[in-house]
This record gives sequence, C-alpha cells and structure tokens, in this order.
Amino acid sequence: MSESSLAELLRSRGLRLTAQRQLILEAVIDLGHATPEQVHSAVREVAAGVNITTIYRTLELLERLGLVTHTHLSHGSPTYHAAGEDTHAHLVCRVCGAVDEVDPEIFGPVADKLAAERGFQIDIGHVALFGVCGRTGCREKQG
Repeated sequence: MSESSLAELLRSRGLRLTAQRQLILEAVIDLGHATPEQVHSAVREVAAGVNITTIYRTLELLERLGLVTHTHLSHGSPTYHAAGEDTHAHLVCRVCGAVDEVDPEIFGPVADKLAAERGFQIDIGHVALFGVCGRTGCREKQG
C-alpha cells in the first residue's frame, strides 16, 4: 500500500498517518510472516525510540483497518502478515521454525466434511500444520 493510500485510509477513519504506523506496516510487508517482536526489531533498526507497546497497538489498529491479519503459529505471540495476500494456510517446521504457505484448496475435502457433518466453517487463514520440513538437516534432527 502506498503512503498516500494509507494516509487516506487513516484520515477516513479520523486518524493520521504517523511515521511509526508507516514503518510498522512496511516491516510486516517486508518480513512476510512476523511476530510483534520481530516487527519491533525491524522497526528499531530505523527508529530506535519505538517501543513494543506501540508495535502491539499499531498492529491491532492495522488489523482493524484490514491491512494486516494474524494467525497463531505457536503458543507464543501471533504472527502477522499483509492482509492483501491470498488466503493461505501455514506449514510450520518444529525443528528450524520455517513457515511455508500452502494453497487453502488442499483443505477442501476436510472443510467440506466438517461443514456437512458438523456445520463447522474453517477459517483457512488461521490454519497452521506443525511438522518437520523437507530440509535434510531437519529430517535428521527429528531422528
């Protein structure tokens, strides 16, 4: 999203574009999938005075505005990514921590079965499967 588009969106909601908001959104986009702590580290490289509370508040605001979304890829902090991306599910390696994306259509049969049998609608954007990735080192460490 361009700076002017972000400024217009914020103004339409009675808010203003601050350098911190712009930096935080850019960090989420640049990092792809990032926890608030990872966003904080990236932003601090440019603006050392930004604290973690500002990061959390801004991520919540950006999510309310529909610019970012989050998912839980572990028991820790949520992981944020740009909302404009295609919906995807996540594959998380328990050994190296790598996060990969997978087309949500792979879950079609499971989603259909849960909808038919239980009336349950899956939010694919929040699906995360944990396992071991295909890297040789990870497979060997798993033993």
